[in-house]
Order: sequence, then C-alpha cells, then structure tokens
Amino acid sequence: MYIKWFVLLAVVARDCSSQDEDGPYRGKYIGKLNSYHHQVSGDVYAIDEWTLILVNFNYDGTGDDTFFWAGDAGRPGPQGFIVPDEHGKTNILERYYNQDVRLTLPEGKRISRIKWLAIYDIGSQNAFGDVYVPDEFEAPAPRTIGPLVGERAVSSETVQVADASTIIIPEFKYDGSGEEVYFWTGVGPQPSSRGIKIPDDYGYLEPLRAYKGEDVRLTLPGGRTVFDIKWISVYDVGTQRSLAAVLVPDALNVPPAPLALHPYRTNLPHCKQLHRDYQVSWEKFGNQITIELAAKIDANEYMGFGISGSDSKSQMLGADVAIAHYDPKMQRGLATDYNITAIAPCVQVLGQWRGVCRDDLLGGLDSNQVFSGEVQDGLTRISYRRVLKPFEELDREWLVDKPAYIVWSIGSLDHAGEPAFHRLHHVRDVALNLDQNPPVNDCFNFTVGSSTAPTPWEVAELFDPSLRVFTFRLGPAGGARGVAGRGKGGAPALAWYVNGQLAPDLQLRRGLKYSFKVYGGNNPHSATEYHPLIVTASAHGGLERLSDAEQRAVRVLAGVHYPRRGRIAPTAAGPLCIGRHPAGADRRRDDDYATFRAFNRTLQWDCANAAPAELLVAPNSSWPDIVYYNSFTHSGMGGRIFVVDRHRRNIAKRPASSTTYTAPLAISILATLAAMAAVALRR
Repeated sequence: MYIKWFVLLAVVARDCSSQDEDGPYRGKYIGKLNSYHHQVSGDVYAIDEWTLILVNFNYDGTGDDTFFWAGDAGRPGPQGFIVPDEHGKTNILERYYNQDVRLTLPEGKRISRIKWLAIYDIGSQNAFGDVYVPDEFEAPAPRTIGPLVGERAVSSETVQVADASTIIIPEFKYDGSGEEVYFWTGVGPQPSSRGIKIPDDYGYLEPLRAYKGEDVRLTLPGGRTVFDIKWISVYDVGTQRSLAAVLVPDALNVPPAPLALHPYRTNLPHCKQLHRDYQVSWEKFGNQITIELAAKIDANEYMGFGISGSDSKSQMLGADVAIAHYDPKMQRGLATDYNITAIAPCVQVLGQWRGVCRDDLLGGLDSNQVFSGEVQDGLTRISYRRVLKPFEELDREWLVDKPAYIVWSIGSLDHAGEPAFHRLHHVRDVALNLDQNPPVNDCFNFTVGSSTAPTPWEVAELFDPSLRVFTFRLGPAGGARGVAGRGKGGAPALAWYVNGQLAPDLQLRRGLKYSFKVYGGNNPHSATEYHPLIVTASAHGGLERLSDAEQRAVRVLAGVHYPRRGRIAPTAAGPLCIGRHPAGADRRRDDDYATFRAFNRTLQWDCANAAPAELLVAPNSSWPDIVYYNSFTHSGMGGRIFVVDRHRRNIAKRPASSTTYTAPLAISILATLAAMAAVALRR
C-alpha cells in the first residue's frame, strides 16, 4: 500500500515540476519519447502554449517519408498534421544526434489541445516514436504574483513573471529619495541585506532614479531564475531596509528564460560588474596592473575604461582611458591609450588636438601592452597591462593606497575606427580598491540570447519644390532610434536639425539656387559646439580631423575656402542655436520615445540673438546625384541631399537606377551623333 502511494506521489511530483534537476529549466515536462524504431529517443518539454522543445533528441534519419506529426484524438495515425521542424520547414526529417530541437505548432494549434506528438512516417503509416500530452495539461505562461507592498514612496500594479528570468513591474512608482536604493532579490522569508542587486531596466547597477508610473522590465542576473529566489524588493542598502517587496511563489509554471549562460569566467582575482553587459577584472603585481575587459558588444563597438580625470569623483574630462575592441582584419584585440581633453571626437582646435585623442597623436606614447583578445558567442574580451605610476605627463597614476575613481563606457567606432559618442556609460561615481585583500569580486555570469534593437525613427524628407531656404540648427542625435539607427557607424553627440527635422533627406533641383541658414556655432575655440556647415561628395564630414592631403582629396561642393597655402577653411560658421535635454533628464532614455516628434517636444532650445551665417548652394550638372551636408569639424552629423531634375516623393526608397542622373550622358550621346552627321555631310 505504502509503495503504491510513494509511486503515485513521485509521478505527481514529476508532472507538476517544471524544473529539470539535471540541467537548466526548460519548461514544463511532458514526457519521454516512446521509442519503437529508428533509434528515436529524447525528452519533451512545453515552453509555452505553442512551442515544444525536444531535449537530446535522436533519430537515425533513414525513414522514407518521416515528419514531426501531431494530432488531437486517439493514437498516432494518418489523422494528424505536420509540425514544422526547427527551421520552420516541412521537409522530410534528416538525422538527429543528441540535439535540442525547438518546434512551433502551426497557426491555430495549441499544446493543450493535442493528444500526442510523434516521429511519424506517412508512407508506411508507422510511428517511430511518440509522447502523449497528459489530460488537463496546462502549458507554461506568464504568471502574476501580486503588487509591491511597503512604504508610500514605492507602489506598483500586480507584478508579472513573464518567464523564468524576466520580471515586469507595471506602473512602477518611486520618488527617488534614497541614495542607495536598488532592485534587490534573494532567499529567506523576507528581504535582507544578504540579497543581490537586480540590474535596472537599462542594465545599470547604480542607485535607482525616480520612476513615475512606468512599466519596468527586469532580468535576473547571472542566469538566475525565479526558482532560485523567494522575493523581489526595492531595497535601501544604506539603511538596510526594504521599501517595498513581493514574494515569489514556488514552482511557478512559466516559460523558460530565453537566455543561456555564457562560459566566460575571468581568471583574475578582482572583478567589478560595471553593467549587466560589462565587467572589468584586474590583478596588481609590483608597479604593474593587468586588466581584462569583457562585454557584450557588437562587432563595431568599443569598451572604454580608465582612471577618472578627478581624484574625488568619476569624471570623463581629463581621464586617461583605454579604448578596447577586437579588430577582425588583424585578428587581434586592441587596447589603445587615449586622453580625454574634451567630450568630443578628436579634432583640431586652432592647431591643437582636443577631444578623445590617442596619446601618440598628442605627442605621448601608448602605455598599454595588449596580452590577448577574442570574440566568443557575442562576448568580446580584451586583456592588457600597464604601469601604475606613469612615466609621462599624459598618463594618470593608478592609486592603490585609497579608492581609485574610474570611468567606463561602451559605444560605436566611427568610419575611421575612432570612438564615437557612447551609448552606455557611468552616471554615478565608481571607485575601485585595486589592492584590496581579500580580493573584491561582485561579478556575475554573462547570459547570451537574441536581442532586438529599437526601431529607428523614420527619416524625414524635405522635397517641397517651393522650398528655397533651409535652416540648420544643432540638437541631440537621438540615441539608437536617431542617427545611430541609420547604419552609418558611430553616432555623434549632436546632429543637424534642418527645418526642425533630425538630419532629414533633402531634395535640391539642378539649376536653382538655395539658401542654407546656419546656426552651428562660431566659436573656433570650442571642440564641442563649433560646427561650420559643408556640402561634400563624401558621406562623413569632419574635414578638420583630416591631414592636409586627405582634406584636398575630398570633393567639397560648398562651405569652404581654398587658400593658396595651408589648410582649407570653413565659410559657413553661424551663431549657436542648440536643442538640449531638460535639466536632470537622462539622455540614456532617448530610445524610450517611439517617434522623433515625441522626443523633439522634450528639448529646450538655446539660441543666440544674432543673424545666421548663409551658405548659398547652386547644384549644377557636375554634381553627383547624392551629396551630403555635414559639419566641418565632426563627422556623421548630417544627412543626404538628392540632386534631381524634378522633385519626387520617397526618392530615398527608389532603386538606385531610378535616381540616376542621365542628362550628361544624353548630352554626350547627342554631341557624338551630331559630329558623325557633320562628317557624313562633308563627305
């Protein structure tokens, strides 16, 4: 009798459990494939109502007409339907060997409404293996666990567990009054100081900002799942108290996490998690320090890390940093020594280089010795060494007798391979104890999986035939939805706003004259807000960054003066009119705006009370079909100009052949025919 009850409880427990004791959580267990022929085997889990995963699936691939096959009544037989394979195809199955196979049911089908899944040969009407879906089966789905409850400073609607690692807090409100308040999680009956931080909705591990009724999406760090925690809290580390919390029930029937653990682990003793997607580790030895940077970045992105420009806070200006990335052409990692003298790309200001500039360009030496670098499964790792006490003026000392303030960033490389404006960076002060004993290590494992970039804002088109005057002002480049989302490489901090639009496409007609009113700043002493307007056949701009020979190789159509000696000079530098984020706004949240119109409404404009510079533009038959407006000093700030014979809507979406200017070719052909006719008449 007791044996029967024990067996029954074991079966029930296995059916209710969503956790695979021998590996990661994969969803709700359906059962093991019954094997009849062709070496079919594997375990079957439900990910959600429409998706199955076959774990360690085997099939010898020798069936003549074999498919994944499912049905909603009786046993496997001809009354069923094909389930597309892991590629979404309905091809005859090939060989599988210990593979994890993810299957999605056809439209209109649900796991709870089918009775079985089989590996089925239609020709012979034989099932080579099958599994039966239990009666009253409930597939994994998002679950609600109640609202955050606690002090009046925090509130929310009912918290949702979207999957095993994703928490959604709807209508989250927090007044931002605490100095060390974080999203926090752990085990035990109630929140305590023994918990860990949850990165915020942007992946940062810094104290929480104020929230005003926002839907916050959190991902548990380091591959943790809701089965590893007991509560989620908004926790004040400074006072060691929970401001609000919600308990997490056991054995939630939710979909598995869409992320997998990355195998990377640092071998260095000290490690600091700077962001969910970025960590630094180090080891001190004598007067040298070995540093390893690891981050989830794209192929054209860099990791910035170094000593702050201030001994009392984390400050970019004056910082001594390494710009690290992996060069696929050279097949090696780079960690180049840079000095930050202005928050701008490296540019010549009255003959002196200012901005984020390489030490060797400023007359110094590259003090970083690269050890190794690699890219594996979306994670870039660069290891390098440098001395603690510098041998030259441009380098700053790495302090070991007290906390050393550091700076960090992640951003794109521009077309020249130089660091463009960062997309991730520190906001609060970050200090490291470089020689702490025992070593400090708060790093967690990276996770990998698919991610979706924000949809870029639509590029405006100014094509009205009556437009003869265009006004150029400066404003923020708009983050990943703005200029950076147009696939042009590294995005700048600022971009041109033309007639109120962010770097729009323009249409100019050959033979007409146009007036460009320029408010780009006329102070040549500024590395950040001096932007004379130019029109070139090159897409990039930034001529002031080029050598004399490189400058003269660029075809400039308007906006510069060519002196007999020396470098070319800009002619369209007007007073400054610039749109800025409101005081206290976080530009990291630019991607939250679904449209440019909504983003533009938040900007505050600061314009000098002075007449603009005027650049007269007169396209002619020698101009290419597409030219570009840009800044003389910085690259990537502008957009395209379509040079046409008649104005057309949506010209940017037409194939290249439809926008080709053929008048010069036609004139050439006519001239040739006329010459041939004249020769014939003389004969």
